[in-house]
Amino acid sequence: MPPHPQIKICGLTREDQAAACVAAGADAIGLIFYLKSPRHVSDAKGARIADAVAGQAALVGVFVDAAEDEIVRRVKACRLTAVQLHGEEPATLVDRLKKSGLTVIKALFASRQPGFGKAVDYQPSAFLVECGQGSLPGGNAHRWNWADAAALDTTCPIVLAGGLTPYNINQAITAARPAAVDISSGVEQMPGVKDINKVRHFIREVQNYTTVTPLEPVFSERRSSC
Repeated sequence: MPPHPQIKICGLTREDQAAACVAAGADAIGLIFYLKSPRHVSDAKGARIADAVAGQAALVGVFVDAAEDEIVRRVKACRLTAVQLHGEEPATLVDRLKKSGLTVIKALFASRQPGFGKAVDYQPSAFLVECGQGSLPGGNAHRWNWADAAALDTTCPIVLAGGLTPYNINQAITAARPAAVDISSGVEQMPGVKDINKVRHFIREVQNYTTVTPLEPVFSERRSSC
C-alpha cells in the first residue's frame, strides 16, 4: 500500500502530456467525456491517449449522467480501467458497473447534489469529493473546506478534488486524509493543456507527504473485461 495518496491528473487532451504526467509519477489519467467541458475528448483521442499510457497508469473516464450503454462503449473503445460518475447517477448503475470489473468512483459535492449525506446510498470503489460550485459539474478550481471530506460517513476510500494546487496540497491532505488526490485546472496553462512543470511540482509535493499509516489504493492500471 502506498505511503502517500495516489495521484490522478484529470482533463488530459494530448497524448504527449498524458505520457509526461505518467513519467512524472501520476497513478491515473482522467479523460472527460462530457461535451460541455472544454477538456472533452472524442473516442478516437481517448484511444490514442490510452495507447500512450497503456499498462503504466489507470485510465479513468469521467461521465456526467451518461447512459449506461454509452459508458460501456467508451470503456471498450478507450480501454478505460475506471469510470468516474460526476452527475446524479443512481446507485444501481454504480453496482452494475462495479460487477463488470471496473473501478467506479462516485462524485459527491459539498455545495450541490448529490451531497455528502448521500454517501450512505452508494457502494462505489471510492468517492470523489469536491465543492460543486461553478457552471460545470467539476470543481471549477474552487477551494473549499477540505476537512469536511474526512468526516464523510463512509468506509470507502476518498479521492479529494477541488481547488488543489502544488502550493496547498500538503494542507489539503492534512485536512482531508484522502486515499487519492485529483487535480486538473491547478496544473494547467489553459483548459486541457497542462503545465508539465506544475504537474511535476504537484506530484513531488504529494510523494513527499508520508502518511502515518499506509493508504488503500484506489487506482489500478488493469481491470477485468467489461
